[in-house]
Amino acid sequence: MQADAAFHTALAIEGSVGLPAIQAAVRAFARPLGYDRFVLFSASAAQDDEVERIYWVEGAWFGGSEDVDAETYVRRCPMTRHVLQAREPFFWTKTESAAGELYRVVRAPRGRGLHGLQVPVFGPLDLEGAMSLGGERINASPAARLAASVVATAAFTAARRLLEIPAEEMVSALSAREREVLAWTAAGRRQAEIAATLRLSERTVENHLRRARRRLGASTTAQAIRAAIRSGDIEG
Repeated sequence: MQADAAFHTALAIEGSVGLPAIQAAVRAFARPLGYDRFVLFSASAAQDDEVERIYWVEGAWFGGSEDVDAETYVRRCPMTRHVLQAREPFFWTKTESAAGELYRVVRAPRGRGLHGLQVPVFGPLDLEGAMSLGGERINASPAARLAASVVATAAFTAARRLLEIPAEEMVSALSAREREVLAWTAAGRRQAEIAATLRLSERTVENHLRRARRRLGASTTAQAIRAAIRSGDIEG
């Protein structure tokens, strides 16, 4: 039953024409599983600020009844950093104590507290984003985990497609060094390798990538590479 629901939800998400439709489809699927908090974001393992852009954040992640804003979520939730080391979806639990909030990655959430599922999404350039779903009484069965992972991946893919800036609206004007760094990244080189090849610091390499993303109107390095290929700035 969950597999059927995940399939139909993914199909609905694929046909979405805007972020509200994606959100409605995810809510309808996830709430029967106990999830009422959602975060969807693009990310990169190659930069210091791993979260590049938050597409959607909803729910009382840190207590109370008010929705939390994107900046607060990134600052307070360590699971956004743990996703950089993850290779597959994982459950986590947050408990409160006198010492404050304690987050733990767990095999299966149990007991009181806020529980969640973090779903990393990978592409040609490794990690591209993730979705986190949270709730106090969640269905943590293997079937529910797999079904939620399918829906989360579909939601990220659709949101990124809808929120990207079309190539014709992008402004290129990349510098020679930005094109060079972007081309090496597109070829699969890691940041440390590019730094060694070009005799630059890793920080400088990341600064070039950051500026290239800004010039191309892209929220992720993968988007910037696709835009640069389409505009002829680098070879595909």
